[in-house]
Amino acid sequence: MLLVFVSCEQTEKKKEADQKENLTSYVDPFIGTGGHGHTYPGAAQPFGMLQPSPDNGRSGWDWCSGYHISSDTIAGFSQLHLSGTGIGDLADLLFMPITQEIDLSQKVNSQKDIPYASEFQHDSEIAIPGFYSVFLDKPQVKVELTTLDRTAYHKYEFWENSEQAVVLDLGFAINWDKPTETAIDIENKTTISGFRHSTGWANNQKVFFIAEFSKPITEHRFFQDYQLVEGEKISGEKTSAQFYFDKDSGQEIKMKIAVSSVSVENARQNLAKGDFDFEKIKEDAIQNWEEELSGIKVKTPRDSLKTIFYTALYHTKLSPVIFSDSNGEFRKENDSIVKVDYTAYSTLSLWDTFRAQQPLLTITNPDKVTDIIKSMLEYYKVEKSLPVWTLYGNETNTMTGYHSIPVIVEAYFKGIKGFDPEEVFEAMKSTMMQDARGLEAYKEHGFIPYDASDESVTMTLEYAYNDWCVAQMAKALGRDEDYEYFSNRAKAYKKVFDKETGFMRGRKSAENSWNEPFDPKHSNHRVNTDYTEGNAWQHSWFVLHEPEKLIELQGGEEAFNEKLEQLFTESSEITGDHISADITGLIGQYAHGNEPSHHIAYLFNKSGKPWRTQYWVREILKSQYSAQPDGLSGNEDAGQMSAWYVFSSMGLYPFNPASATYEIGSPIFEESEIRLENGKTFHIKAQNVSDKNIYIQSARLNGEEFNQTNISHESILEGGELIFKMGKEPNKGWGTNNSTAN
Repeated sequence: MLLVFVSCEQTEKKKEADQKENLTSYVDPFIGTGGHGHTYPGAAQPFGMLQPSPDNGRSGWDWCSGYHISSDTIAGFSQLHLSGTGIGDLADLLFMPITQEIDLSQKVNSQKDIPYASEFQHDSEIAIPGFYSVFLDKPQVKVELTTLDRTAYHKYEFWENSEQAVVLDLGFAINWDKPTETAIDIENKTTISGFRHSTGWANNQKVFFIAEFSKPITEHRFFQDYQLVEGEKISGEKTSAQFYFDKDSGQEIKMKIAVSSVSVENARQNLAKGDFDFEKIKEDAIQNWEEELSGIKVKTPRDSLKTIFYTALYHTKLSPVIFSDSNGEFRKENDSIVKVDYTAYSTLSLWDTFRAQQPLLTITNPDKVTDIIKSMLEYYKVEKSLPVWTLYGNETNTMTGYHSIPVIVEAYFKGIKGFDPEEVFEAMKSTMMQDARGLEAYKEHGFIPYDASDESVTMTLEYAYNDWCVAQMAKALGRDEDYEYFSNRAKAYKKVFDKETGFMRGRKSAENSWNEPFDPKHSNHRVNTDYTEGNAWQHSWFVLHEPEKLIELQGGEEAFNEKLEQLFTESSEITGDHISADITGLIGQYAHGNEPSHHIAYLFNKSGKPWRTQYWVREILKSQYSAQPDGLSGNEDAGQMSAWYVFSSMGLYPFNPASATYEIGSPIFEESEIRLENGKTFHIKAQNVSDKNIYIQSARLNGEEFNQTNISHESILEGGELIFKMGKEPNKGWGTNNSTAN
C-alpha cells in the first residue's frame, strides 16, 4: 500500500510539474535573426495584426524583416514586419525615442544618414513571445515593446533629467518599399493620427494609424518632404515629426498604437481601451502565447531540443496575420472596402506554407484555416483567381503555382467546415482554367515549354499537382467530367521527364526537344531558367500526388532509390553565374534551406526503404536546425521552415497535404502530446529513442500492431496513442510489404 501511495504521489507531482512548465521560456525569438533566417525578434501575438520590432535601418536580402543579428545599430521601432520572407517590405510607422533635437531635414540614402539611429549592445536585448526590450546607447533610453491582437504598446524609460522626445518617421523605408503619400495630425495633446501609403512588394499598401501617449506633447516640429513646416497637421510624400515631452513629469513615456487598412476611425476602433498598464498588458501577451504553445507538449531531457521545438512552433504562428478591423472591414487591392463576419487574414506565403505550415494549422488552429479560406475567396472576387502570395491585401504574384488550391482541398478532406464546397470548387476550377501565369501554354501543350516561360519545369510540376487537387475535390462533389479532365492534366509531369538523364527538364514546344546544354547542378535565379530558386536535382522529385508513378519513370524502386541516395551524397557544388541565393542548407544536392526539397526525404517511404527516410530525416533535424541565431538553414518563409521541424521532430510529415495523411519519419522526443480542438489528445511515444536509436523497430496504434508508413488525419483526430519502439539498427521489414515487425 505504501508503494501505491508513493506512486500516486509521484504521479500527482509530475502532473503538477507539467502544469507549471513555462513553455514560453523555451522560445528564443533570436533564432533565425542570423544567417539567412530573416526573422524578427520583436513582440507579436499569435497571428496578430501588429509586430512592433526593432529596425536596423538597412536594406538588403538579410534585412527582409528589418533586423539582422549582425547589426549593432537600431534606427527605430516600426509596427509591421515580415517573418522569414525572401523579399523585404513593411517596416511601417517607425518611432524612436531621443534626447536631443534632431535635424529631420537630412535626406536619408543609407543607414549612416539616419540622424536618430543609435548603437546598442546585444546583451541588453530581451526577447520572449509577446515582449521585446533593448537599451539604446546614444540616447540612454530603455525601450520595451508588447502587443495585443490589434494594439501595440511602447514604453520608453529615459535617463534621469534627460530631455524627452520621440521621432516619428513616415518616410522610413526598407528594400522594395517606397512611401507615396503620408500624413500626421495632432488631434490633441496626447493623441496623434495619420496614414502612410506606399508601393513596393505590396503595390498599394495603405496604413492608417492612431497613437496615444501617456503624457502630453509639450512641443513638436514637423517636416514635410525634408522641409520644416508649421501647423498641427502635415501631409506629403515623406513626413516626419519630433514630439517633445515634459521631463519633470516622470522618466517614462508610454504609447499605444493601432492601425487599419481602411481609415483612422477604424484604427481608433481597433485601439485597445484602458490605461497604459504596460506590465499587465505584457503579462497578458505572454499568457496568450503560453496558451497557444500548450497545444503541443513534448518530453525530452534535452532543453536545447525544447528550445528549437517551441521556437519553431512559435514561428509557425506569426502569420498569416489579422487584416480585418474589429468591425470586420478591410481594404481590397482595388481600394474597395468590404465588411465580413469572420477574421480576414493576409501575408499568405502559399508557395511555402501549403507544404507544412498550413497543414499544421489544420491540427492546431482549424478555426483559423476556415477564415484563411474565406479570405482567399474574398480575393478571388476581385482577381477572378485564387491568391498566389498576398501581402497587406495585395496580390504580389510571387512564386509559381496556385497553392491556395491544396490548402482548400486539404481542409475539405480533413473535415474543416465553414465554407461552401461548391463555391470553392468553382474558384479553383476557374483559377486553373485561366490563361494567366503560363496556363495558356500549359493547356495548349500539356506542359509549359521553356520558350514560353521562365521556370517552366517548376511551373509544370506544380500545376500538375494543383490539377490533381482540383480533380480530387471534383470526384468528391460528383463532378465526373471535371474529375477526368483535371486528372488527365495532372499527368503533365511525365512530359518534362527525361528518361536518359533521369531528371525533369525544360522542353521546347516546336521541336519537342530538350533545353540544351543541360547541367543538373546549374542554377540561374528567376530568369533564363527552367527551375524556381533551384536546379534539376532539387526539382525533379515534385510529384506529390503520384510518387509511385515517379518511381516507375525512374525505372523502378532499385533505380529510384539509387538516384535518391545520390541526391544526398552528390557533391554540393552549384554551378552558374547567377546562382539563386535561396539554395542553402545543402546535404549533397538536397537543399533544406528552400521549400522544394522539404518532402524529398520522405520519398523513401514510397520506394520500399522507410529506414532511409528515418535516417535522412534525422540527419536534417540534426544538421539544419540549432538554438543559435543562425539556427535556420534558410529563410523561415512565414513558418514553413519551422513547421517542417515541428512535424518531423514528432515523427510525422504532410508529404501530400491534400491527401489528408501524414508520412512517418523518425521522432526525436520521448513523447509528443497533441491536444486537439475536439477535446481529445493524440500521443506519440518513442521508446528507447536517442541520437543513436533512430530507427523504428515496431509500432502500435491504440494497442494494435501498426505496420505502415503513413497515418490519416482522421486517426489523429480520434485521439489515442501511437507508440514506436526505436533501435540503432534499421528493421528493414517495418513499414514494407515484407514486414517482420518485432
